Amino acid sequence: MALPFFYTRFDVIPSKEVTLDEDTSRHIVQVLRMKEGDQLLLTDGKGNKFTTAISDANKKRCRVSIKNSEYISPVLPKTIIGISLVKNNSRFEWFLEKATEIGITSIVPLICKRTEKDKFRFDRMHNILVSAMQQSMQCWLPVLHQPVNFELLFAMEDIVNAGQKFIAHCMGGDKPPLYEALAKSDAPRVLLIGPEGDFTEEEVQFALQNKFNPVSLGNTRLRSETAGLVGAVMLKGG
Repeated sequence: MALPFFYTRFDVIPSKEVTLDEDTSRHIVQVLRMKEGDQLLLTDGKGNKFTTAISDANKKRCRVSIKNSEYISPVLPKTIIGISLVKNNSRFEWFLEKATEIGITSIVPLICKRTEKDKFRFDRMHNILVSAMQQSMQCWLPVLHQPVNFELLFAMEDIVNAGQKFIAHCMGGDKPPLYEALAKSDAPRVLLIGPEGDFTEEEVQFALQNKFNPVSLGNTRLRSETAGLVGAVMLKGG
């Protein structure tokens, strides 16, 4: 049976012992009913994985001793999705969960001309990513950015430096499927997904001027969060 898997933040990478936060401690001691000597796995979300044993089963400040540590290299290529916020919070949260499980590197919430909602509870969204990372037993937590206006996206360092840049929109024109447009390369990949009403023509043109290539995600019209999921699968699998 796999060991329980938890996330914790480290200011300094520990070498001997770790005191866990209250929420994690309570889950370990009260929910899982783990006791001193029981083993569990920890990650900092930055590639480090620790095999530990409980040394003090305190429900508020559980302490664990580190038995072994290893570094898990990130999977290349780096994958970035810029996706518009949507009206229904639960749908956006669903996308965040699934994108994390798939292994997307970075997520940039976008505020476009037709975006109908600009409220964003960062802490809640971050916790969804943490839960999905733990559930899928990964050691890399996706980078979640604060929402940015569409035009400002193109000044972000990760976007500027991406080697493969794509925008999925519903307008006509020559748009190859994303999976065919992807190059077999470790160059970072970025995909843009618009709001419920799609990108405006001006936004699409602005993206093209910034060296983005138009692509298709299939023959049907998809919800924004569904398009994000389909795009995530293609980015990771192509």
